[in-house]
Amino acid sequence: MILENKVAIITGASSGIGKAAAQLFAREGASVVIGARREHRLNDVADAIRAEKGRVAVVAGDVTDESYSRALVEIAGAEFGGLDIGFNNAGILGELGPVPEMDASAWRATLATNLDSAFFAAKYQLPAMRKRKSGSIIFTSSFVGRTTGLPGMGAYAASKAGMIGLAQVLAAEHGAEGIRVNALLPGGTKTEMPGDDPEFLDHIASLHALKRMASADEIARAALFLASDQSSFVTGGAFFADGGASIFKG
Repeated sequence: MILENKVAIITGASSGIGKAAAQLFAREGASVVIGARREHRLNDVADAIRAEKGRVAVVAGDVTDESYSRALVEIAGAEFGGLDIGFNNAGILGELGPVPEMDASAWRATLATNLDSAFFAAKYQLPAMRKRKSGSIIFTSSFVGRTTGLPGMGAYAASKAGMIGLAQVLAAEHGAEGIRVNALLPGGTKTEMPGDDPEFLDHIASLHALKRMASADEIARAALFLASDQSSFVTGGAFFADGGASIFKG
């Protein structure tokens, strides 16, 4: 169990990648604090973890609220004694469309959910990890905004690219304290986010060198690597788990 005696916060844990990561991290020995807006779904995830004898605390809330990031860290300390891992995974696609036609409120909503939340998470997770003289912070970014520009995704791309820049600066600032910070860049993943239109999903799959989308568990395993000591010399990285979407042009 490669996360034995570790304490992890996982946001966006009510479904998709976050849910898969919560269950995987718990199986690997971590005590997990899981967060999302949908409390009833979080409770279902927690029940599944407890059924496998895992340790879990549920804190429902909105990642755009700074006080929520503070509460997650406080619960990690109160329930499990500290914090070792922050998998900051909550995010949205936001409104899609050309920038000239986008309302400013839609732009701000996407940036708030994806990028402001990363800032809030780091603001409170870093001091907690500093007490342990070690830690791993992971932001779920995307190949969109890093290697690929997809029409209609300006706000999403900007927010995800911003996460990578934030991760690089935090890695430089806190590496000497034993704290690693990385951005995880998944490819298309079978979650609720892309919907269930078979034609659209086939198109998304075709954009990848592997000619398929990832399962949520496959991306969770990439997060597990970054969270664990197996990646002890990895920091400041844009870590691709994108099925070759970044390099495939055919």
